[in-house]
Amino acid sequence: MTQLFRLFRLWFSFDPRVTRRDYLISGVSLAVAKILGDSAILWLGTGRLWDAEYYLQPVRTLLTISLADAPSIMVPILAAWTLPFLWVGVSMSVRRAIDAGSSPWLGLLFFAPLVSYIYFAAMCVIPSAPASEVQSGTHAIARAGWPAALRAIASGLAVGLGIGLVMVVLSVYALETYGLALFFGTPFVIGAATAFVFNRRSLATLGQTMQLVMLTMAMIAGVVLMVKIEGVLCLVMAAPLGLGISAMGGVLGRRIAMHDPQPALGMWIGLAVLPALAMDDARQPASALREVRSAVVVDAPPMVVWERVLAFPPLAEPGELLFRLGIAYPQRAEIQGTGVGAIRYCVFSTGAFVEPITHWEPGVRLSFDVTEQPDALQEWSPYANISAPHLDGYFKSRRGEFRLVALPDGRTRLEGSTWYEMRLEPAAYWALIGDVIIARIHKRVLEHVRDVAEDDASST
Repeated sequence: MTQLFRLFRLWFSFDPRVTRRDYLISGVSLAVAKILGDSAILWLGTGRLWDAEYYLQPVRTLLTISLADAPSIMVPILAAWTLPFLWVGVSMSVRRAIDAGSSPWLGLLFFAPLVSYIYFAAMCVIPSAPASEVQSGTHAIARAGWPAALRAIASGLAVGLGIGLVMVVLSVYALETYGLALFFGTPFVIGAATAFVFNRRSLATLGQTMQLVMLTMAMIAGVVLMVKIEGVLCLVMAAPLGLGISAMGGVLGRRIAMHDPQPALGMWIGLAVLPALAMDDARQPASALREVRSAVVVDAPPMVVWERVLAFPPLAEPGELLFRLGIAYPQRAEIQGTGVGAIRYCVFSTGAFVEPITHWEPGVRLSFDVTEQPDALQEWSPYANISAPHLDGYFKSRRGEFRLVALPDGRTRLEGSTWYEMRLEPAAYWALIGDVIIARIHKRVLEHVRDVAEDDASST
């Protein structure tokens, strides 16, 4: 029990020094535990194992998932399993740098592609610095007066706001990527840098630090909204991730300020990780196709249901909050031609999906590709029209399928599948949102087909 308590303090608190031996043993043992845990979760959910190359990039291994055929419930499970490893990795990397007598900002190299291996190896070799050379974290005990406090607030806001806006421009417009650098690295570093600058001269409380970090994130969101980079809906979807990660960074930045009161050169060295991570994002392929599957039971025979799968009349306007907020929703479907090669059009509130038929088996299965698709949502914005960059190709529906299974009592089990890909990271977060949205779209379509088919059956 004593040993377990020591390990818990070593991994999750900031107080214990992290020696090279601690860093090596913890790094190797936690990596093995992560791989075994990932493998067990994936095997239970899908019956398969990870590809070996998945683990060649340690941070991407922690923050991305490749779950093309995994049930939706696995996404939050893997995310919850991953976060403690991520926190321990960066926290111990920072404390190992402090123990070695280096700037704690070097711990952010934990996130740098390839360089993270060099950093880990170096920190497993470099000995601990003499105790007199390691900042104790007790220097910043005074409280600043109002003039100094206001300067600290303004400085923290300016640094955080500058980092956020520069990274939005670099990732979205220069590199055309919505990846880990934008949605994970940037909020984390904004929180850490804002908290560090705010606390560097005199120590604020954790609550005060968190308030400033949240204010900084809100100001960045406001600027992004006002200059037409994003709309309200996408900012709301990204908010839980951004606010949570920036809070983690804020906790770490405040602790760094307690150990590193010197001029902030180390912070700017650490910030160089963000552009490197963004450039690595730009080289990553789109995610593997992910399937979302839904089903309803229809009180009608398969051939009656088949006719309504091919085309269905207009649906009533949705009452679900999700669609009223701006997510595109299906309105009707029509088809031109019959058999393989026919073109089905599923008309949404933002336009039509163009769906060439690839498999035509009346009463059994209808499969199609998606060659054109409209915007995934209609953004809320102070402006009449906004075309956020992420609406162009970062979320794509690739193909779909309806399967009709005849049941013994004359009813039909109607199943619908959509295969989609994303160029958004962390995949665990955005796949969860994507699955929920597509499942709600399925529900709207399948229940409408059920109702219309049952009316057709009852009238014959």
